[in-house]
Amino acid sequence: MASRRALVRDLLRSPEPAIRWRTRVRVRGESPSSPEVRRLAEQIRRSEVAAALLARRTAVHRPHAFGGVYRYYQGCHWALAALADLGYPPHDPLLAPWIDRALSMWTQPRFQRTATPPSEGERVDERTGVTRLRGRYRRCASQQGYALYYAVRLGPDDPRWAVLARMLERWQWPDGGWNCDRTPSADSSSFMETLTPMRGLAAYAARTGSRPARVAADRAAEVFLSRHLFRRRSNGKVMRPSFLRLHYPLYWHYDVLGGLKGMVEAGRIADPRCGPALDWLEDHELPRGGWAADERYGHYSAHYESGADSADWGAPDPGRRNDWVTTDALQVLAAAGRLAG
Repeated sequence: MASRRALVRDLLRSPEPAIRWRTRVRVRGESPSSPEVRRLAEQIRRSEVAAALLARRTAVHRPHAFGGVYRYYQGCHWALAALADLGYPPHDPLLAPWIDRALSMWTQPRFQRTATPPSEGERVDERTGVTRLRGRYRRCASQQGYALYYAVRLGPDDPRWAVLARMLERWQWPDGGWNCDRTPSADSSSFMETLTPMRGLAAYAARTGSRPARVAADRAAEVFLSRHLFRRRSNGKVMRPSFLRLHYPLYWHYDVLGGLKGMVEAGRIADPRCGPALDWLEDHELPRGGWAADERYGHYSAHYESGADSADWGAPDPGRRNDWVTTDALQVLAAAGRLAG
Protein backbone atom coordinates (compact mmCIF):
# COMPACT_ATOMS: atom_id res chain seq x y z
CA MET A 1 0.00 0.00 0.00
CA ALA A 2 1.34 3.40 -0.97
CA SER A 3 2.16 5.86 1.83
CA ARG A 4 -0.64 8.27 2.65
CA ARG A 5 1.98 10.92 3.33
CA ALA A 6 3.17 10.51 -0.26
CA LEU A 7 -0.46 10.62 -1.41
CA VAL A 8 -1.02 13.93 0.38
CA ARG A 9 2.13 15.37 -1.20
CA ASP A 10 0.88 14.29 -4.60
CA LEU A 11 -2.52 15.94 -4.04
CA LEU A 12 -0.78 19.16 -3.02
CA ARG A 13 0.76 19.22 -6.49
CA SER A 14 -2.60 18.85 -8.23
CA PRO A 15 -3.29 21.31 -11.06
CA GLU A 16 -6.81 21.69 -9.63
CA PRO A 17 -6.78 24.41 -6.91
CA ALA A 18 -9.87 22.98 -5.20
CA ILE A 19 -8.04 19.68 -4.67
CA ARG A 20 -5.10 21.53 -3.14
CA TRP A 21 -7.46 23.60 -0.95
CA ARG A 22 -9.38 20.54 0.25
CA THR A 23 -6.10 18.80 1.06
CA ARG A 24 -4.67 21.73 2.99
CA VAL A 25 -7.82 22.70 4.90
CA ARG A 26 -9.77 19.49 5.33
CA VAL A 27 -6.96 16.95 5.46
CA ARG A 28 -4.01 18.84 6.97
CA GLY A 29 -6.20 21.14 9.06
CA GLU A 30 -4.77 24.46 7.87
CA SER A 31 -6.79 27.58 8.61
CA PRO A 32 -8.92 28.77 5.67
CA SER A 33 -8.29 32.33 6.86
CA SER A 34 -4.52 32.15 6.49
CA PRO A 35 -3.20 34.43 3.71
CA GLU A 36 -1.79 31.56 1.66
CA VAL A 37 -4.97 29.49 1.82
CA ARG A 38 -7.08 32.54 1.01
CA ARG A 39 -4.98 33.09 -2.10
CA LEU A 40 -5.62 29.47 -3.01
CA ALA A 41 -9.37 30.01 -2.58
CA GLU A 42 -9.13 32.89 -5.06
CA GLN A 43 -7.62 30.43 -7.53
CA ILE A 44 -10.72 28.26 -7.04
CA ARG A 45 -12.86 31.25 -7.97
CA ARG A 46 -11.01 31.45 -11.30
CA SER A 47 -10.75 27.69 -11.90
CA GLU A 48 -12.21 25.75 -14.81
CA VAL A 49 -14.53 23.73 -12.61
CA ALA A 50 -15.95 26.88 -10.99
CA ALA A 51 -16.32 28.49 -14.40
CA ALA A 52 -18.30 25.47 -15.60
CA LEU A 53 -20.62 25.68 -12.60
CA LEU A 54 -21.04 29.44 -13.00
CA ALA A 55 -21.40 29.45 -16.77
CA ARG A 56 -25.12 30.25 -16.79
CA ARG A 57 -25.24 32.75 -13.96
CA THR A 58 -26.26 35.57 -16.30
CA ALA A 59 -29.54 33.71 -16.99
CA VAL A 60 -30.56 33.50 -13.35
CA HIS A 61 -33.28 36.17 -13.52
CA ARG A 62 -35.02 34.71 -16.54
CA PRO A 63 -38.34 33.06 -15.63
CA HIS A 64 -37.27 29.54 -16.58
CA ALA A 65 -33.51 29.82 -16.26
CA PHE A 66 -31.96 26.43 -15.51
CA GLY A 67 -35.40 24.87 -16.00
CA GLY A 68 -36.00 25.94 -12.42
CA VAL A 69 -33.79 26.01 -9.34
CA TYR A 70 -33.81 22.24 -8.94
CA ARG A 71 -33.46 20.85 -12.46
CA TYR A 72 -31.18 17.77 -12.43
CA TYR A 73 -28.23 18.57 -12.21
CA GLN A 74 -27.74 21.99 -13.75
CA GLY A 75 -30.16 24.08 -11.73
CA CYS A 76 -28.51 26.64 -9.47
CA HIS A 77 -29.40 24.47 -6.43
CA TRP A 78 -26.84 21.87 -7.57
CA ALA A 79 -24.25 24.41 -8.67
CA LEU A 80 -24.32 26.12 -5.27
CA ALA A 81 -24.03 22.79 -3.45
CA ALA A 82 -20.99 21.91 -5.56
CA LEU A 83 -19.35 25.31 -5.03
CA ALA A 84 -19.82 25.02 -1.27
CA ASP A 85 -18.09 21.64 -1.31
CA LEU A 86 -15.20 22.90 -3.47
CA GLY A 87 -14.04 25.49 -0.99
CA TYR A 88 -15.28 28.36 -3.17
CA PRO A 89 -14.78 31.64 -1.27
CA PRO A 90 -17.91 32.86 0.55
CA HIS A 91 -19.75 36.16 0.07
CA ASP A 92 -19.06 36.41 -3.66
CA PRO A 93 -21.48 38.97 -5.17
CA LEU A 94 -21.73 36.78 -8.27
CA LEU A 95 -23.54 34.15 -6.19
CA ALA A 96 -25.97 36.53 -4.49
CA PRO A 97 -28.75 36.25 -7.14
CA TRP A 98 -28.50 32.45 -7.11
CA ILE A 99 -28.62 32.19 -3.32
CA ASP A 100 -31.54 34.62 -3.17
CA ARG A 101 -33.45 32.68 -5.79
CA ALA A 102 -32.80 29.34 -4.09
CA LEU A 103 -33.78 30.63 -0.64
CA SER A 104 -36.93 32.18 -2.07
CA MET A 105 -37.77 28.87 -3.73
CA TRP A 106 -37.30 26.66 -0.67
CA THR A 107 -38.99 29.00 1.84
CA GLN A 108 -42.19 29.51 -0.15
CA PRO A 109 -45.31 29.74 2.03
CA ARG A 110 -46.55 26.38 0.75
CA PHE A 111 -43.62 24.67 2.47
CA GLN A 112 -44.61 26.32 5.73
CA ARG A 113 -48.18 25.00 5.65
CA THR A 114 -49.45 21.58 6.64
CA ALA A 115 -51.78 19.57 4.40
CA THR A 116 -53.64 16.56 5.79
CA PRO A 117 -55.24 14.16 3.27
CA PRO A 118 -59.00 13.63 3.78
CA SER A 119 -58.22 9.90 3.92
CA GLU A 120 -55.00 7.89 3.95
CA GLY A 121 -55.41 6.74 0.36
CA GLU A 122 -55.71 10.24 -1.09
CA ARG A 123 -52.89 12.50 -2.20
CA VAL A 124 -52.91 16.22 -1.52
CA ASP A 125 -51.94 18.96 -3.91
CA GLU A 126 -48.38 19.90 -2.89
CA ARG A 127 -49.17 23.53 -3.59
CA THR A 128 -51.46 23.55 -0.56
CA GLY A 129 -48.83 22.43 1.94
CA VAL A 130 -46.59 19.63 3.18
CA THR A 131 -48.38 16.32 3.64
CA ARG A 132 -48.73 15.16 7.23
CA LEU A 133 -49.89 11.58 7.63
CA ARG A 134 -50.03 9.51 10.81
CA GLY A 135 -48.19 12.28 12.62
CA ARG A 136 -45.28 12.41 10.16
CA TYR A 137 -44.48 15.06 7.57
CA ARG A 138 -43.84 13.45 4.17
CA ARG A 139 -41.37 15.86 2.62
CA CYS A 140 -38.20 15.68 0.48
CA ALA A 141 -36.25 17.48 3.18
CA SER A 142 -32.98 16.91 1.31
CA GLN A 143 -33.95 19.97 -0.75
CA GLN A 144 -34.28 22.38 2.17
CA GLY A 145 -31.36 20.68 3.91
CA TYR A 146 -28.97 21.26 1.02
CA ALA A 147 -30.22 24.84 0.61
CA LEU A 148 -29.46 25.57 4.25
CA TYR A 149 -26.02 23.97 3.88
CA TYR A 150 -24.87 25.99 0.88
CA ALA A 151 -26.53 29.23 1.96
CA VAL A 152 -24.68 29.12 5.28
CA ARG A 153 -21.40 28.13 3.64
CA LEU A 154 -21.48 30.66 0.80
CA GLY A 155 -23.76 33.55 1.67
CA PRO A 156 -24.08 36.43 4.12
CA ASP A 157 -26.43 36.20 7.11
CA ASP A 158 -30.02 35.84 5.98
CA PRO A 159 -33.23 35.54 8.07
CA ARG A 160 -34.40 32.78 5.72
CA TRP A 161 -31.80 30.45 7.20
CA ALA A 162 -33.88 30.36 10.37
CA VAL A 163 -37.02 29.68 8.32
CA LEU A 164 -35.36 26.65 6.71
CA ALA A 165 -34.07 25.40 10.06
CA ARG A 166 -37.50 25.68 11.69
CA MET A 167 -39.14 23.82 8.81
CA LEU A 168 -36.62 20.99 9.08
CA GLU A 169 -37.06 20.82 12.85
CA ARG A 170 -40.85 20.70 12.47
CA TRP A 171 -40.73 17.96 9.80
CA GLN A 172 -38.27 15.75 11.71
CA TRP A 173 -39.57 12.24 12.36
CA PRO A 174 -39.56 10.57 15.78
CA ASP A 175 -36.47 8.52 14.92
CA GLY A 176 -34.53 11.70 14.07
CA GLY A 177 -34.63 11.79 10.28
CA TRP A 178 -36.88 12.70 7.38
CA ASN A 179 -38.73 10.85 4.64
CA CYS A 180 -40.96 11.77 1.70
CA ASP A 181 -42.61 8.31 1.54
CA ARG A 182 -46.39 8.81 1.52
CA THR A 183 -47.11 5.16 2.25
CA PRO A 184 -49.12 5.40 5.48
CA SER A 185 -47.23 2.52 7.08
CA ALA A 186 -43.77 4.08 6.43
CA ASP A 187 -42.34 4.83 9.86
CA SER A 188 -38.53 4.90 9.40
CA SER A 189 -36.48 7.76 8.05
CA SER A 190 -34.66 7.67 4.71
CA PHE A 191 -30.86 7.93 4.57
CA MET A 192 -31.14 9.96 1.37
CA GLU A 193 -33.59 12.45 2.87
CA THR A 194 -31.69 12.73 6.16
CA LEU A 195 -28.06 13.33 5.14
CA THR A 196 -28.28 16.87 3.76
CA PRO A 197 -30.69 18.15 6.46
CA MET A 198 -28.21 16.92 9.07
CA ARG A 199 -25.36 18.68 7.27
CA GLY A 200 -27.38 21.87 6.82
CA LEU A 201 -28.50 22.01 10.44
CA ALA A 202 -24.98 21.28 11.68
CA ALA A 203 -23.58 24.10 9.53
CA TYR A 204 -26.32 26.46 10.69
CA ALA A 205 -25.74 25.56 14.36
CA ALA A 206 -21.99 26.10 13.98
CA ARG A 207 -22.53 29.49 12.31
CA THR A 208 -25.27 30.83 14.60
CA GLY A 209 -25.02 28.85 17.82
CA SER A 210 -28.62 27.66 17.45
CA ARG A 211 -29.33 25.09 20.15
CA PRO A 212 -32.48 23.62 18.49
CA ALA A 213 -30.55 23.10 15.25
CA ARG A 214 -27.71 21.41 17.13
CA VAL A 215 -30.15 19.06 18.85
CA ALA A 216 -31.90 18.30 15.55
CA ALA A 217 -28.55 17.53 13.85
CA ASP A 218 -27.59 15.20 16.71
CA ARG A 219 -30.91 13.40 16.45
CA ALA A 220 -30.39 12.99 12.71
CA ALA A 221 -26.92 11.55 13.28
CA GLU A 222 -28.51 8.74 15.29
CA VAL A 223 -30.37 7.56 12.18
CA PHE A 224 -26.97 6.66 10.68
CA LEU A 225 -25.05 5.73 13.81
CA SER A 226 -27.70 3.29 15.01
CA ARG A 227 -27.07 1.39 11.75
CA HIS A 228 -23.27 1.82 11.70
CA LEU A 229 -23.85 3.98 8.60
CA PHE A 230 -24.67 1.07 6.28
CA ARG A 231 -26.06 -1.97 8.13
CA ARG A 232 -29.60 -2.99 8.96
CA ARG A 233 -30.41 -2.95 12.65
CA SER A 234 -32.46 -6.13 12.35
CA ASN A 235 -29.78 -8.47 11.00
CA GLY A 236 -26.58 -6.47 10.43
CA LYS A 237 -26.66 -6.95 6.67
CA VAL A 238 -25.72 -4.20 4.20
CA MET A 239 -28.77 -2.01 3.65
CA ARG A 240 -28.14 -1.36 -0.06
CA PRO A 241 -25.26 -2.40 -2.34
CA SER A 242 -25.04 1.19 -3.63
CA PHE A 243 -24.12 2.36 -0.12
CA LEU A 244 -20.78 0.58 -0.59
CA ARG A 245 -20.08 2.11 -4.01
CA LEU A 246 -18.27 5.46 -3.89
CA HIS A 247 -19.47 8.46 -5.89
CA TYR A 248 -18.65 12.12 -6.48
CA PRO A 249 -20.74 14.15 -6.32
CA LEU A 250 -23.51 12.48 -4.35
CA TYR A 251 -26.22 15.06 -5.17
CA TRP A 252 -29.17 13.82 -3.06
CA HIS A 253 -28.00 10.21 -2.84
CA TYR A 254 -26.10 8.37 -0.12
CA ASP A 255 -23.00 6.23 0.21
CA VAL A 256 -20.87 5.30 3.21
CA LEU A 257 -18.25 7.98 2.48
CA GLY A 258 -20.97 10.64 2.28
CA GLY A 259 -22.27 9.39 5.61
CA LEU A 260 -18.83 9.57 7.21
CA LYS A 261 -18.30 13.06 5.83
CA GLY A 262 -21.62 14.03 7.38
CA MET A 263 -20.41 12.62 10.72
CA VAL A 264 -17.31 14.86 10.51
CA GLU A 265 -19.45 17.94 9.89
CA ALA A 266 -21.88 16.99 12.67
CA GLY A 267 -19.01 16.42 15.12
CA ARG A 268 -19.79 12.73 15.53
CA ILE A 269 -16.90 11.01 13.73
CA ALA A 270 -15.36 9.91 17.07
CA ASP A 271 -18.45 7.84 17.89
CA PRO A 272 -17.38 4.15 18.06
CA ARG A 273 -20.33 3.24 15.82
CA CYS A 274 -18.47 4.88 12.92
CA GLY A 275 -15.81 2.19 13.30
CA PRO A 276 -17.19 -0.41 10.84
CA ALA A 277 -17.65 2.23 8.13
CA LEU A 278 -14.14 3.59 8.72
CA ASP A 279 -12.72 0.05 8.56
CA TRP A 280 -14.55 -0.52 5.28
CA LEU A 281 -13.23 2.75 3.87
CA GLU A 282 -9.64 1.86 4.72
CA ASP A 283 -10.05 -1.59 3.22
CA HIS A 284 -11.38 0.01 0.02
CA GLU A 285 -8.21 2.05 -0.58
CA LEU A 286 -6.52 1.29 -3.88
CA PRO A 287 -3.22 -0.67 -3.81
CA ARG A 288 -1.36 2.34 -5.21
CA GLY A 289 -3.10 4.77 -2.87
CA GLY A 290 -6.26 6.82 -2.99
CA TRP A 291 -9.87 5.93 -3.65
CA ALA A 292 -11.84 5.45 -6.84
CA ALA A 293 -15.22 6.72 -7.96
CA ASP A 294 -16.97 3.38 -8.43
CA GLU A 295 -20.07 4.84 -10.01
CA ARG A 296 -21.49 8.19 -11.00
CA TYR A 297 -24.94 9.68 -10.66
CA GLY A 298 -25.88 11.70 -13.71
CA HIS A 299 -23.35 12.44 -16.44
CA TYR A 300 -21.18 15.25 -17.73
CA SER A 301 -22.32 17.41 -20.64
CA ALA A 302 -21.28 20.83 -21.84
CA HIS A 303 -24.87 21.27 -23.01
CA TYR A 304 -27.92 22.11 -20.96
CA GLU A 305 -29.84 18.88 -20.47
CA SER A 306 -31.64 17.20 -17.60
CA GLY A 307 -29.55 14.69 -15.67
CA ALA A 308 -26.27 16.26 -16.83
CA ASP A 309 -23.71 18.12 -14.74
CA SER A 310 -21.91 21.07 -16.29
CA ALA A 311 -18.71 20.18 -14.38
CA ASP A 312 -16.64 17.11 -15.21
CA TRP A 313 -15.81 15.25 -12.00
CA GLY A 314 -14.05 12.39 -13.77
CA ALA A 315 -15.42 9.20 -15.27
CA PRO A 316 -16.10 6.38 -12.80
CA ASP A 317 -13.38 3.74 -12.81
CA PRO A 318 -13.08 1.28 -9.88
CA GLY A 319 -9.37 0.84 -10.55
CA ARG A 320 -8.34 4.47 -10.86
CA ARG A 321 -7.88 7.15 -8.22
CA ASN A 322 -10.42 9.96 -8.23
CA ASP A 323 -9.03 12.99 -6.41
CA TRP A 324 -12.46 14.32 -5.36
CA VAL A 325 -13.32 11.02 -3.69
CA THR A 326 -9.78 10.72 -2.32
CA THR A 327 -9.76 14.12 -0.62
CA ASP A 328 -13.13 13.30 0.97
CA ALA A 329 -11.79 9.97 2.23
CA LEU A 330 -8.63 11.54 3.62
CA GLN A 331 -10.69 14.26 5.34
CA VAL A 332 -12.72 11.59 7.09
CA LEU A 333 -9.68 9.54 8.12
CA ALA A 334 -7.83 12.63 9.36
CA ALA A 335 -10.82 13.67 11.50
CA ALA A 336 -11.04 10.11 12.88
CA GLY A 337 -7.34 10.04 13.73
CA ARG A 338 -6.63 7.36 11.12
CA LEU A 339 -4.70 9.31 8.52
CA ALA A 340 -1.44 7.47 9.25
CA GLY A 341 -3.10 4.21 8.17
